[in-house]
Amino acid sequence: MLRAYFAFLVSCLAFPALALDITRPEVRAFIDEMSTVHGFARSEVEALLAQAKTQQSILDAISRPAERVVPWYEYRERFLTEQRIQQGADFWMAHGERLRSLGDERLASTIVGILGVETAFGRITGRYRVIDALATLAFDYPPRAQFFRGELVQFLLLTREENVDARKALGSYAGAMGAPQFISTSYRKFAVDADGDGKRDLWNSWDDIIGSIANYLHGHGWRHNEPVIVNAALASDDLSAFDVSTIALNETVQSLRDKGVEFETTMPPDTPAMLVVGQGKNGPEYRVGFTNFYVITRYNRSTMYAMAVNDLGQAIEGFMRDAAK
Repeated sequence: MLRAYFAFLVSCLAFPALALDITRPEVRAFIDEMSTVHGFARSEVEALLAQAKTQQSILDAISRPAERVVPWYEYRERFLTEQRIQQGADFWMAHGERLRSLGDERLASTIVGILGVETAFGRITGRYRVIDALATLAFDYPPRAQFFRGELVQFLLLTREENVDARKALGSYAGAMGAPQFISTSYRKFAVDADGDGKRDLWNSWDDIIGSIANYLHGHGWRHNEPVIVNAALASDDLSAFDVSTIALNETVQSLRDKGVEFETTMPPDTPAMLVVGQGKNGPEYRVGFTNFYVITRYNRSTMYAMAVNDLGQAIEGFMRDAAK
Protein backbone atom coordinates (compact mmCIF):
# COMPACT_ATOMS: atom_id res chain seq x y z
CA MET A 1 0.00 0.00 0.00
CA LEU A 2 2.85 2.39 0.78
CA ARG A 3 4.39 1.73 -2.62
CA ALA A 4 1.06 2.44 -4.33
CA TYR A 5 0.70 5.67 -2.38
CA PHE A 6 4.14 6.89 -3.48
CA ALA A 7 3.31 5.96 -7.07
CA PHE A 8 0.15 8.02 -6.75
CA LEU A 9 2.14 11.02 -5.49
CA VAL A 10 4.63 10.71 -8.33
CA SER A 11 1.85 10.58 -10.91
CA CYS A 12 0.29 13.69 -9.43
CA LEU A 13 3.60 15.57 -9.61
CA ALA A 14 4.34 14.41 -13.16
CA PHE A 15 0.84 15.15 -14.46
CA PRO A 16 -0.68 18.03 -12.48
CA ALA A 17 -4.47 18.26 -12.36
CA LEU A 18 -6.01 20.71 -14.79
CA ALA A 19 -9.17 22.70 -14.23
CA LEU A 20 -12.04 21.45 -16.37
CA ASP A 21 -12.67 23.79 -19.29
CA ILE A 22 -16.38 24.59 -18.98
CA THR A 23 -16.44 26.29 -22.40
CA ARG A 24 -16.04 22.94 -24.17
CA PRO A 25 -19.19 22.09 -26.16
CA GLU A 26 -19.77 18.78 -24.38
CA VAL A 27 -19.44 20.45 -20.99
CA ARG A 28 -21.82 23.23 -22.03
CA ALA A 29 -24.32 20.60 -23.17
CA PHE A 30 -24.05 18.91 -19.77
CA ILE A 31 -24.64 22.21 -17.97
CA ASP A 32 -27.67 22.84 -20.20
CA GLU A 33 -29.09 19.42 -19.31
CA MET A 34 -28.64 19.92 -15.58
CA SER A 35 -30.36 23.29 -15.84
CA THR A 36 -33.25 22.53 -18.20
CA VAL A 37 -33.97 18.90 -17.34
CA HIS A 38 -33.07 18.72 -13.65
CA GLY A 39 -33.71 22.26 -12.47
CA PHE A 40 -30.23 23.20 -11.28
CA ALA A 41 -29.22 26.83 -11.41
CA ARG A 42 -26.91 27.20 -14.37
CA SER A 43 -24.49 29.33 -12.39
CA GLU A 44 -24.33 26.68 -9.66
CA VAL A 45 -23.35 23.92 -12.09
CA GLU A 46 -20.86 26.17 -13.84
CA ALA A 47 -19.20 27.10 -10.57
CA LEU A 48 -18.98 23.47 -9.48
CA LEU A 49 -17.56 22.18 -12.75
CA ALA A 50 -15.13 25.08 -12.94
CA GLN A 51 -13.62 23.71 -9.71
CA ALA A 52 -13.45 20.14 -11.01
CA LYS A 53 -9.97 18.91 -11.90
CA THR A 54 -9.10 16.64 -14.78
CA GLN A 55 -6.57 14.22 -13.32
CA GLN A 56 -4.18 12.12 -15.38
CA SER A 57 -3.85 9.63 -12.52
CA ILE A 58 -7.57 8.84 -12.88
CA LEU A 59 -7.19 8.22 -16.61
CA ASP A 60 -4.10 6.13 -15.98
CA ALA A 61 -5.91 4.03 -13.38
CA ILE A 62 -8.89 3.23 -15.56
CA SER A 63 -6.78 2.70 -18.70
CA ARG A 64 -4.10 0.58 -17.05
CA PRO A 65 -3.72 -2.81 -18.70
CA ALA A 66 -5.19 -5.54 -16.55
CA GLU A 67 -2.74 -7.29 -14.29
CA ARG A 68 -2.28 -10.96 -14.91
CA VAL A 69 -5.36 -12.87 -13.97
CA VAL A 70 -4.42 -14.38 -10.65
CA PRO A 71 -5.62 -17.88 -9.82
CA TRP A 72 -8.39 -18.29 -7.30
CA TYR A 73 -6.15 -19.42 -4.45
CA GLU A 74 -3.98 -16.27 -4.77
CA TYR A 75 -7.02 -14.01 -5.02
CA ARG A 76 -8.53 -15.60 -1.92
CA GLU A 77 -5.32 -15.10 0.06
CA ARG A 78 -5.49 -11.35 -0.51
CA PHE A 79 -8.59 -11.11 1.63
CA LEU A 80 -8.58 -14.06 4.03
CA THR A 81 -5.76 -12.79 6.19
CA GLU A 82 -5.59 -12.96 9.96
CA GLN A 83 -5.72 -9.19 10.14
CA ARG A 84 -8.83 -8.84 8.00
CA ILE A 85 -10.62 -11.65 9.80
CA GLN A 86 -9.87 -9.96 13.12
CA GLN A 87 -11.06 -6.64 11.74
CA GLY A 88 -14.23 -8.35 10.60
CA ALA A 89 -14.84 -9.87 14.01
CA ASP A 90 -14.36 -6.45 15.61
CA PHE A 91 -16.81 -4.97 13.12
CA TRP A 92 -19.38 -7.70 13.77
CA MET A 93 -19.13 -7.20 17.52
CA ALA A 94 -19.58 -3.44 17.13
CA HIS A 95 -22.59 -3.72 14.82
CA GLY A 96 -24.09 -7.03 15.86
CA GLU A 97 -27.46 -5.57 16.79
CA ARG A 98 -27.98 -4.10 13.32
CA LEU A 99 -26.77 -7.29 11.64
CA ARG A 100 -29.06 -9.45 13.78
CA SER A 101 -32.00 -7.20 12.92
CA LEU A 102 -31.73 -8.39 9.32
CA GLY A 103 -33.12 -11.75 10.44
CA ASP A 104 -30.87 -13.64 8.03
CA GLU A 105 -27.50 -14.94 9.21
CA ARG A 106 -26.28 -15.65 5.69
CA LEU A 107 -27.20 -12.13 4.60
CA ALA A 108 -25.37 -10.68 7.59
CA SER A 109 -22.30 -12.78 6.83
CA THR A 110 -22.38 -11.71 3.19
CA ILE A 111 -22.62 -8.02 4.08
CA VAL A 112 -19.65 -8.32 6.41
CA GLY A 113 -17.76 -10.14 3.66
CA ILE A 114 -18.57 -7.43 1.12
CA LEU A 115 -17.36 -4.67 3.45
CA GLY A 116 -14.18 -6.61 4.15
CA VAL A 117 -13.39 -7.19 0.48
CA GLU A 118 -14.45 -3.76 -0.76
CA THR A 119 -12.86 -1.40 1.76
CA ALA A 120 -11.44 -3.37 4.71
CA PHE A 121 -14.45 -2.24 6.75
CA GLY A 122 -14.24 1.39 5.71
CA ARG A 123 -10.47 1.77 5.95
CA ILE A 124 -9.83 2.11 2.19
CA THR A 125 -12.64 4.10 0.57
CA GLY A 126 -10.78 6.17 -2.05
CA ARG A 127 -8.77 9.37 -2.11
CA TYR A 128 -10.24 11.16 -5.13
CA ARG A 129 -12.92 13.81 -5.07
CA VAL A 130 -15.93 12.20 -6.72
CA ILE A 131 -16.55 15.32 -8.80
CA ASP A 132 -13.00 15.11 -10.19
CA ALA A 133 -13.25 11.39 -10.94
CA LEU A 134 -16.60 11.61 -12.71
CA ALA A 135 -15.83 14.84 -14.59
CA THR A 136 -12.50 13.44 -15.78
CA LEU A 137 -14.08 10.23 -17.04
CA ALA A 138 -17.21 11.89 -18.42
CA PHE A 139 -15.34 14.37 -20.58
CA ASP A 140 -11.85 12.95 -21.14
CA TYR A 141 -12.27 9.19 -21.35
CA PRO A 142 -14.05 8.46 -24.66
CA PRO A 143 -14.39 4.67 -24.25
CA ARG A 144 -16.89 5.08 -21.39
CA ALA A 145 -17.73 8.77 -21.48
CA GLN A 146 -21.46 8.17 -21.88
CA PHE A 147 -21.61 5.92 -18.83
CA PHE A 148 -19.68 8.30 -16.61
CA ARG A 149 -21.62 11.29 -17.89
CA GLY A 150 -24.72 9.53 -16.63
CA GLU A 151 -23.05 8.87 -13.29
CA LEU A 152 -22.10 12.56 -13.07
CA VAL A 153 -25.76 13.48 -13.56
CA GLN A 154 -26.73 11.01 -10.83
CA PHE A 155 -24.04 12.33 -8.50
CA LEU A 156 -25.27 15.92 -8.76
CA LEU A 157 -28.84 14.75 -8.15
CA LEU A 158 -27.58 12.77 -5.15
CA THR A 159 -25.76 15.75 -3.66
CA ARG A 160 -28.94 17.80 -3.88
CA GLU A 161 -31.15 15.09 -2.38
CA GLU A 162 -28.82 14.12 0.45
CA ASN A 163 -27.25 17.54 1.10
CA VAL A 164 -23.79 16.18 0.24
CA ASP A 165 -21.02 18.69 -0.42
CA ALA A 166 -20.07 17.89 -4.02
CA ARG A 167 -16.73 19.63 -3.55
CA LYS A 168 -15.67 17.42 -0.65
CA ALA A 169 -17.15 13.94 -1.25
CA LEU A 170 -14.37 11.38 -1.74
CA GLY A 171 -14.38 8.06 -3.53
CA SER A 172 -12.47 5.76 -5.86
CA TYR A 173 -10.92 6.76 -9.18
CA ALA A 174 -14.17 5.58 -10.80
CA GLY A 175 -16.41 7.55 -8.45
CA ALA A 176 -17.50 4.69 -6.15
CA MET A 177 -18.42 6.04 -2.73
CA GLY A 178 -18.27 5.18 0.93
CA ALA A 179 -17.64 1.93 2.76
CA PRO A 180 -19.82 -0.12 0.36
CA GLN A 181 -18.38 1.58 -2.78
CA PHE A 182 -21.71 2.41 -4.38
CA ILE A 183 -21.65 4.28 -7.66
CA SER A 184 -24.05 7.22 -7.90
CA THR A 185 -26.84 5.29 -9.63
CA SER A 186 -26.75 2.53 -7.01
CA TYR A 187 -26.56 5.07 -4.20
CA ARG A 188 -29.74 6.82 -5.36
CA LYS A 189 -31.59 3.56 -6.07
CA PHE A 190 -30.59 1.34 -3.16
CA ALA A 191 -29.26 3.42 -0.26
CA VAL A 192 -31.58 3.61 2.76
CA ASP A 193 -31.83 5.74 5.88
CA ALA A 194 -31.55 2.92 8.39
CA ASP A 195 -30.66 5.09 11.38
CA GLY A 196 -33.65 7.41 10.86
CA ASP A 197 -31.73 10.69 10.82
CA GLY A 198 -33.23 11.83 7.52
CA LYS A 199 -30.10 11.16 5.46
CA ARG A 200 -28.70 8.21 3.56
CA ASP A 201 -25.07 8.46 4.57
CA LEU A 202 -22.72 5.80 3.19
CA TRP A 203 -19.61 7.53 4.52
CA ASN A 204 -20.39 7.89 8.21
CA SER A 205 -23.47 5.86 9.22
CA TRP A 206 -22.82 2.14 9.63
CA ASP A 207 -26.54 1.53 10.08
CA ASP A 208 -27.19 3.12 6.69
CA ILE A 209 -24.28 1.23 5.14
CA ILE A 210 -25.45 -2.18 6.39
CA GLY A 211 -29.06 -1.46 5.50
CA SER A 212 -28.14 -0.21 2.06
CA ILE A 213 -26.08 -3.26 1.14
CA ALA A 214 -28.94 -5.46 2.35
CA ASN A 215 -31.36 -3.46 0.20
CA TYR A 216 -29.05 -3.77 -2.81
CA LEU A 217 -28.85 -7.53 -2.43
CA HIS A 218 -32.60 -7.86 -1.90
CA GLY A 219 -33.16 -5.66 -4.95
CA HIS A 220 -31.16 -8.12 -7.01
CA GLY A 221 -33.08 -11.16 -5.82
CA TRP A 222 -31.57 -12.28 -2.51
CA ARG A 223 -33.53 -15.21 -1.08
CA HIS A 224 -34.10 -15.11 2.66
CA ASN A 225 -32.08 -17.67 4.64
CA GLU A 226 -31.15 -19.73 1.60
CA PRO A 227 -27.60 -21.00 1.05
CA VAL A 228 -25.01 -19.17 -1.00
CA ILE A 229 -22.54 -21.82 -2.16
CA VAL A 230 -21.37 -25.30 -1.17
CA ASN A 231 -18.26 -27.35 -1.86
CA ALA A 232 -18.51 -29.94 -4.60
CA ALA A 233 -16.55 -32.77 -6.19
CA LEU A 234 -16.36 -34.15 -9.71
CA ALA A 235 -15.23 -37.63 -10.62
CA SER A 236 -13.40 -36.14 -13.61
CA ASP A 237 -11.98 -32.71 -14.46
CA ASP A 238 -13.69 -32.90 -17.85
CA LEU A 239 -15.98 -29.84 -17.97
CA SER A 240 -17.33 -30.37 -21.48
CA ALA A 241 -20.82 -31.03 -20.10
CA PHE A 242 -20.92 -27.63 -18.36
CA ASP A 243 -21.02 -24.02 -19.50
CA VAL A 244 -18.75 -22.17 -17.09
CA SER A 245 -17.93 -19.37 -19.54
CA THR A 246 -20.66 -17.08 -18.18
CA ILE A 247 -22.02 -16.22 -14.75
CA ALA A 248 -25.48 -17.75 -14.94
CA LEU A 249 -27.78 -20.09 -13.03
CA ASN A 250 -27.77 -22.44 -15.99
CA GLU A 251 -28.21 -25.69 -14.06
CA THR A 252 -30.39 -27.11 -11.32
CA VAL A 253 -29.51 -29.19 -8.29
CA GLN A 254 -30.75 -32.27 -10.14
CA SER A 255 -29.05 -31.53 -13.46
CA LEU A 256 -25.72 -31.08 -11.72
CA ARG A 257 -26.14 -34.37 -9.89
CA ASP A 258 -27.13 -36.05 -13.13
CA LYS A 259 -23.82 -34.85 -14.60
CA GLY A 260 -21.83 -36.36 -11.76
CA VAL A 261 -21.37 -33.37 -9.45
CA GLU A 262 -21.34 -34.47 -5.82
CA PHE A 263 -22.45 -31.96 -3.17
CA GLU A 264 -24.61 -31.68 -0.09
CA THR A 265 -27.72 -29.50 0.02
CA THR A 266 -31.27 -29.61 1.30
CA MET A 267 -32.48 -27.44 -1.59
CA PRO A 268 -35.11 -29.07 -3.86
CA PRO A 269 -33.99 -30.79 -7.09
CA ASP A 270 -35.37 -27.99 -9.31
CA THR A 271 -33.44 -25.25 -7.47
CA PRO A 272 -31.47 -23.06 -9.92
CA ALA A 273 -27.74 -23.58 -9.52
CA MET A 274 -24.39 -23.17 -11.23
CA LEU A 275 -21.08 -24.96 -11.24
CA VAL A 276 -18.26 -22.71 -10.04
CA VAL A 277 -14.66 -23.59 -10.81
CA GLY A 278 -11.64 -22.06 -9.11
CA GLN A 279 -7.96 -22.75 -9.61
CA GLY A 280 -6.54 -24.18 -6.41
CA LYS A 281 -2.90 -24.78 -5.56
CA ASN A 282 -3.24 -28.45 -6.42
CA GLY A 283 -5.72 -28.31 -9.26
CA PRO A 284 -9.33 -27.26 -9.88
CA GLU A 285 -11.66 -26.63 -6.97
CA TYR A 286 -15.39 -27.05 -7.49
CA ARG A 287 -18.39 -25.49 -5.83
CA VAL A 288 -22.10 -25.20 -6.51
CA GLY A 289 -23.58 -21.73 -6.29
CA PHE A 290 -27.25 -20.94 -5.77
CA THR A 291 -29.36 -17.84 -6.34
CA ASN A 292 -27.73 -15.91 -3.49
CA PHE A 293 -24.30 -16.56 -4.97
CA TYR A 294 -25.48 -15.15 -8.28
CA VAL A 295 -26.85 -12.10 -6.44
CA ILE A 296 -23.41 -11.38 -4.96
CA THR A 297 -22.00 -11.33 -8.50
CA ARG A 298 -24.39 -8.45 -9.27
CA TYR A 299 -22.33 -6.41 -6.79
CA ASN A 300 -19.18 -7.28 -8.72
CA ARG A 301 -19.31 -9.38 -11.89
CA SER A 302 -16.81 -11.97 -10.75
CA THR A 303 -17.20 -15.46 -9.33
CA MET A 304 -13.85 -15.08 -7.54
CA TYR A 305 -15.16 -11.90 -5.89
CA ALA A 306 -18.35 -13.66 -4.79
CA MET A 307 -16.41 -16.63 -3.42
CA ALA A 308 -14.05 -14.33 -1.53
CA VAL A 309 -17.00 -12.44 -0.02
CA ASN A 310 -18.60 -15.70 1.07
CA ASP A 311 -15.38 -17.20 2.42
CA LEU A 312 -14.39 -14.08 4.34
CA GLY A 313 -17.81 -13.81 5.95
CA GLN A 314 -17.73 -17.49 6.89
CA ALA A 315 -14.18 -17.22 8.26
CA ILE A 316 -15.16 -14.27 10.44
CA GLU A 317 -18.16 -16.18 11.77
CA GLY A 318 -15.94 -19.17 12.52
CA PHE A 319 -13.37 -17.00 14.26
CA MET A 320 -16.07 -15.52 16.48
CA ARG A 321 -17.49 -18.95 17.35
CA ASP A 322 -14.04 -20.21 18.31
CA ALA A 323 -13.34 -17.10 20.38
CA ALA A 324 -16.62 -17.61 22.27
CA LYS A 325 -15.75 -21.15 23.38
